[in-house]
Amino acid sequence: MINLNTIKTTKRPLLDLESDLLLIGSFEGANFNLIQKKLNVDNGIQLKNALEADGFKGEKETSMTVYGSSGFKKIHIVGLGEKKDFTLDKMRSIASNCMRFINENKIQNVLIDGDSFGLGKNAFAQSYSEGLVLGSYVFDDYKTDKSKDVKLVDVIFCGKTDSNALKTGQVLGEAVCFSRDLGNHPANILTPTYLANESKRISKAKNMKSTIFDVSEFEKMGLGSFYGVARGAKEPAKMIIVEYNGGSKSQKPIALIGKGLTFDTGGISLKPGARMDEMKFDMCGSATVMGVMNAVSILQPKVNIIFAIGSTENMPGSDAQRPGDIVTAYNGKTIEVLNTDAEGRLVLADVLSYVDKNYKPKFMIDFATLTGAVLVALGHRASGLMGNDEKLINKIKKSSEITDEKVWELPLWSEYSRDIRGKYADIQNLGKSGAGTITAGAFLKEFVGDTPWCHLDIAGTAWGPKEPGYQPKIGATGVAVRLIYHLIEN
Repeated sequence: MINLNTIKTTKRPLLDLESDLLLIGSFEGANFNLIQKKLNVDNGIQLKNALEADGFKGEKETSMTVYGSSGFKKIHIVGLGEKKDFTLDKMRSIASNCMRFINENKIQNVLIDGDSFGLGKNAFAQSYSEGLVLGSYVFDDYKTDKSKDVKLVDVIFCGKTDSNALKTGQVLGEAVCFSRDLGNHPANILTPTYLANESKRISKAKNMKSTIFDVSEFEKMGLGSFYGVARGAKEPAKMIIVEYNGGSKSQKPIALIGKGLTFDTGGISLKPGARMDEMKFDMCGSATVMGVMNAVSILQPKVNIIFAIGSTENMPGSDAQRPGDIVTAYNGKTIEVLNTDAEGRLVLADVLSYVDKNYKPKFMIDFATLTGAVLVALGHRASGLMGNDEKLINKIKKSSEITDEKVWELPLWSEYSRDIRGKYADIQNLGKSGAGTITAGAFLKEFVGDTPWCHLDIAGTAWGPKEPGYQPKIGATGVAVRLIYHLIEN
């Protein structure tokens, strides 16, 4: 749930406005007289006395609150730290903390002095708006004791703050929260059918259309690798394709592909029981794709995009595939299944090769909670990045730096491809000598042809991170939605 109702701007002077709360930003060493001059005499005196008494200097991670005598019931001043050290991501975290302060104090209408936060720059305005939305997120859909007095918050920015930048930030923040919601829903609710229906809903937007393939069609279509995973589940698997045509007809589409394992038991290679409940998060790759899809449906960038998701449960049913089975993928390669818990790559193999053959994209990026090994390498700090095209890798790195959604490149040398050669088939779904994250990437590389492609292993970042401040304390993070939209936009 997002309890942020509206974000608006006004050209009216600060002194002509009223609100329950006025938010002011202050860089370290700033001249507070400038802030006081914006307010009436009574509030100026209160601020001066409070600032002197509290020793407030605008240092980062500091704030103070005073009660206003007219116009503003409360004035909350936020320390921004030194101006030379300020970044977009710090702005995002500060806005998120402001939203939490608003929620804790049950404030309904807020006025923000945009100039004091430096929101005259559109990038900072967008980041602030993103942070407000992300900081307002709470997942309580299944709580029976929801607080009945939670109020929706209306926010108005005054000063030289661009409304379009705020709107973009709001849409991206809401797209991340939508992705978080998908990840947080339990597997008995969020099924492949649920994802398919959400895709249909989103694709009613301008320039979009959806195609859903049911598991009953997989064998006939040649999706043998995907079908091998899906056959053990009672819940019907889906391959979801959404086409967005915002660019010219001659423009090649880009393709975003997501792993959508709505629950992963490991299949016959059953996982340990401890923390198996977290395997509802194994569809977070598809949640990233869906989050970007949601943002694209509203912001309508001038590009063509193919959104593709392979969604199923991985269950140990009586018809489930067995270790040692051999399946044939969409591109004709045969795969020896050594471990049924390495199923995500089997699903992605068919979706990648299907998209590559039928849409001939400019480039492809896939997202998957693919390996526990990426946590050993990178922890919860960064997503693992690998691919076959250095230019695409560098573009993703650039967007990563700007959005502060960290990625770290891992090698895909030819030696790793040798590690997945099969005994009885072309390739096998486990590497022979460790490097589990990389050999999983080497496996996927077999299904992209000559198309530029990158793989993001988000098993460490899709849920679990508690930092920066705009990350939720529990549950899914909506990782890479902002990163990929920045890449699309640029």
